[in-house]
Amino acid sequence: MSELIELDFLDLAIAIGLMAIAIGLSIWQKIGLELNLAFATVRTILQLLVLGYILDFVLALNNLWAVLAILAVMLTLAAIVAKNRITQKMPGILPLVWGSMFLSTAFTLMYATFLIIQPDRWFQPQYVIPLAGVVLGNAMNAAAIAGERFVSTINASHAEIETHLSLGATPQQAIKQYKKDAIRAALIPTINQMMIIGMVTIPGFMSGLIISGVDYDKQPFQVAAEAASYQILLMFMVAFSNLLTAIVLTKAISHQFFNKEAQLIRN
Repeated sequence: MSELIELDFLDLAIAIGLMAIAIGLSIWQKIGLELNLAFATVRTILQLLVLGYILDFVLALNNLWAVLAILAVMLTLAAIVAKNRITQKMPGILPLVWGSMFLSTAFTLMYATFLIIQPDRWFQPQYVIPLAGVVLGNAMNAAAIAGERFVSTINASHAEIETHLSLGATPQQAIKQYKKDAIRAALIPTINQMMIIGMVTIPGFMSGLIISGVDYDKQPFQVAAEAASYQILLMFMVAFSNLLTAIVLTKAISHQFFNKEAQLIRN
């Protein structure tokens, strides 16, 4: 296989042409997305350039505290984004989102690192940071979907919940079905992705390994096999972390809607 084709600034400038065409289409069709597309384009360029320099530094440093600092920043930013996507506002939601994503991501990463990958150093940034990025990105979406669905359903069902409570149900029994529905909603995109992966889509992680892979003449099929192996691991990590995030978050949120006397609090 030929060497990796590097993209220079001219190539990236030409790539920006795609976004220029998209903005032009928005103006032509009067969709009103041109400012959003322009802002997203600039943010994408700046954020990825900054990320590239930071990752170069962290990979070269190979230091535990540097890796943990990167993971903490990634987790906090993901939690803020997930919290902002929950349109039904309630006090104290950010710590709940942050905590649920932390627990699920930490457990998933430790399981994969210590039991499966087993690198020389458990915090080896070559593995931990990319895996954490994929898991956190998906856990963020799961938290946003589950949180939005759960909070909005409870706020729209006060009368029904209070009826269950008046008939002797505990708070958790009164909202049990709402919690199940929220968790299912959070897992639907992941399950759908698992159903079609490799048949309709080639995932980004696998594409990256193939594009930057090894010489097929010297190691036939090895790069594709390794890419598939890591993608299988990633999909299982994502599915588990998304489910755990949704379970922990809905459980934590449910306690915010009831007082010590098991009465419904109207937020």
